[in-house]
Amino acid sequence: MALLEAKGLYAGYGGMNILNGVDAVIDADEIGVIIGANGAGKSTLLKAIFGLLHVSQGTVKLAGKDITNMAPDKLVRAGMAFVPQEQNIFPSLSVEENLEMGAFVRRDDFSHLIEQIYGYFPDLAEKRNQPAGELSGGQRQMVAMGRALMIEPSLLLLDEPTAGLSPRYMNEIFERIIAINKTGVGVLMVEQNAKQALAIAHKGFVLANGRNRFTNTGEALLNDPEVAKSFLGG
Repeated sequence: MALLEAKGLYAGYGGMNILNGVDAVIDADEIGVIIGANGAGKSTLLKAIFGLLHVSQGTVKLAGKDITNMAPDKLVRAGMAFVPQEQNIFPSLSVEENLEMGAFVRRDDFSHLIEQIYGYFPDLAEKRNQPAGELSGGQRQMVAMGRALMIEPSLLLLDEPTAGLSPRYMNEIFERIIAINKTGVGVLMVEQNAKQALAIAHKGFVLANGRNRFTNTGEALLNDPEVAKSFLGG
């Protein structure tokens, strides 16, 4: 059974569809990467899956359960976490307070999870008492991802996790995504650094005009001349 099964999704803004029948299916042990030109519907797809946009047609299933148009707070409790591209931290709160905010649905002792996240992101352990707004862009992204992991999700949605980051932090974020996935967390992400993202992807979804243009393994898409020419810069 697939962890995430989004089939035939139509969704958009103000009565105008951005998604026109998109499919995205990944298993629990997979990293899925969504690429495409600006306006192709990449971030819209994540928002539709996470209940931030109304799905007018199609279905979204999480571990076989229909979650189409379920409210985001209920999806969090069902095991889905979403890290938006912008405004994804509480800048005035410390790093550790940001992580604690990610555990708002928990009623148990989650101190071990905070230490686990510092294990993923050693940079944050050193800055645990520092306001998150004072961190570098790469470190802020680590805080956002760490906070999302506090619910121990089965599925992690990431919208442009390396946008605007230096090559060092881009590579570090990708390495951490691989490590997180190896613990059994399925990952579906939108990414502008398409070549690097497809290199770590088990599945890739290339969108154009709100539709699936290509769907294949990351490796196959990297080696597809048409994908390279149209979406990977040659």
